[in-house]
Amino acid sequence: MKKMLSIAFALVLAPLSVFAADFKEGTHYTTFNQAPANGTPTVTEFFSFYCGHCYNFEKTFVGPIKAGLADGVKFEQYHVDFIGGPMGTEMTRAFAVAQLLKVEETIKPAMFSAIHDARRQFATERDVKQLFADNGVAAADYDKAAASFMVNSQMKKWKQAQSASGIRGVPALMVNNKYVVDTGSVESLDELHELLNYLATKS
Repeated sequence: MKKMLSIAFALVLAPLSVFAADFKEGTHYTTFNQAPANGTPTVTEFFSFYCGHCYNFEKTFVGPIKAGLADGVKFEQYHVDFIGGPMGTEMTRAFAVAQLLKVEETIKPAMFSAIHDARRQFATERDVKQLFADNGVAAADYDKAAASFMVNSQMKKWKQAQSASGIRGVPALMVNNKYVVDTGSVESLDELHELLNYLATKS
């Protein structure tokens, strides 16, 4: 993704620069929801396990982005279902299961690596459950979580946010369920932090 590459170059060349940007709607971000922002300020990344750019983003940017958010701003991730055909939905369910079972930090890198490093094929739910089993999660525990109200509600929430935001590619960043960030408009990680924190406090 060219947008992310531009940030990567800037991160290497000017990691300590500070910006006083005048952020503009239509240039730096798009407002897709006119309702006033409320609740906990939140930065959300939309991603897919099948997306190689998302894997690189996870390894390179997610940690620094979280570290640069202002106090009180939460970071979360939503899995999208429009990549991978029918398995896109299964991978979305898998990520929701991982969150419910509190094994997200184990399963997420394992799944990314299995798909992009080991070139492992996932064709059915059984293949997904095997990866969980390989990482210490019993098939029965997976099945129970996968069928739970909490997982199905989480998947519905992610799908609704995905549709409402209008995103068509990943990784993508959304702030306060209201603003979609144009990452190609920023020139460094510092400026991205400034933009995210600005939007997090914007009404």
